[in-house]
Amino acid sequence: MAFKVINPGLLTTVQDLGRPGYFHLGIPISGAMDRFALRAANLLVGNDEDAAALESVFMGPQLEFEVDATVAVTGADLPPRLDGESKPGWTAFKVRAGQVLTFDYLKGGARAYIAISGGIATPPSLDSRSTYPIGSLGGIDGRPLAIGDIVPLGKGPGAAEGRSIAPNLRRMPGTTAELRVLPGLYWRLITEAAGRNFFADEWAVAPEADRMGYRFRGGRPIEFKKREQPFGAGSDPSNIVDGCYPYGSIQVPGGTEPIVLHRDAVSGGGYFTLGTVISADMDLIGQLQPHTPTRFVKVDMPAALAARRDRRSLLDKMRASLS
Repeated sequence: MAFKVINPGLLTTVQDLGRPGYFHLGIPISGAMDRFALRAANLLVGNDEDAAALESVFMGPQLEFEVDATVAVTGADLPPRLDGESKPGWTAFKVRAGQVLTFDYLKGGARAYIAISGGIATPPSLDSRSTYPIGSLGGIDGRPLAIGDIVPLGKGPGAAEGRSIAPNLRRMPGTTAELRVLPGLYWRLITEAAGRNFFADEWAVAPEADRMGYRFRGGRPIEFKKREQPFGAGSDPSNIVDGCYPYGSIQVPGGTEPIVLHRDAVSGGGYFTLGTVISADMDLIGQLQPHTPTRFVKVDMPAALAARRDRRSLLDKMRASLS
């Protein structure tokens, strides 16, 4: 049971919900940039939520199926076509052996998730099938899909055609994205004015945005309080003695352009971090295109925990709608 890659698109990788438990060894969690969309796609086709699927960036692949299957495409608005016939997104549809799945041009978002009944059955690496190219882990030999790849599928009965997730249960960023931030340990290093400016300014997603991190530009530079740099930290005030980088943390090298560290980011380094994007908003980052206007919104811990509860509630509603 498998499908053949006729064209891999721009960047298509195998991803599941990641490989937690190895961050202390410098191995990132990896996995889907938009975990909600991956869960939705898997549920639509009758898979477990953490089954491996495909993550496609900006352009979809061209896949030829060797077996009958159920398929669903969620996340970015990247309209699927089956033998040239349009199929709806966020909806399960049947594919027959010999049919070819292609995609129209991207209409919104950045990353689409393609789930197939039975799940992708590539060999797991460190308890996950997620592709981590820098470490050559997971997926197809630790790399994105390539022309001619034969990708194995697990066995699964599939779900009924036409199962769909209602638009009010789909989660995508607004025209101006808002990312909620919990200030962190090193917030004390910047001036009060710099802190106000960071949240008051409108930023834009830079072209340098990938699975390791999203860079933002357009706001005012970060000003630092005067201090004597500790031994080993270097002369730039944005440098620290090496520290840990939580998932979602925001580093600002040189105090100029914030970088939100994402699924494939390193676990530590020598740049200060001014805070962390809350977990409830990390999926939204994976759907941001370059030049998207973005604002950072300051929140406290109770607000971050409330947002996490709201996100879990949305997941529960989605599950209930498909039960």
